[in-house]
Amino acid sequence: MQLDLFPTTVHLRCIDPAKNKRRFYGLQLQRTLFGQWAVVREWGRIGSRVGQRLEQWFDDPAAAHAFMNQLEEVKRLRGYH
Repeated sequence: MQLDLFPTTVHLRCIDPAKNKRRFYGLQLQRTLFGQWAVVREWGRIGSRVGQRLEQWFDDPAAAHAFMNQLEEVKRLRGYH
């Protein structure tokens, strides 16, 4: 699988001034030092210094990319763009 052909970084935002909602969600596909693949998720409020970060590791790059695509789809269904 050639990862150069697929996006390895996704930045999403969800802004709704009526609800005081200003959120971001980021996804990154990275190779680890141990030869595995990590999907790195970061999220929080836009403008805040504090956010969350979670890494999930995979042995197969195709599985990691499929997982990242699934997360992106769920976030887009929840109003992120």
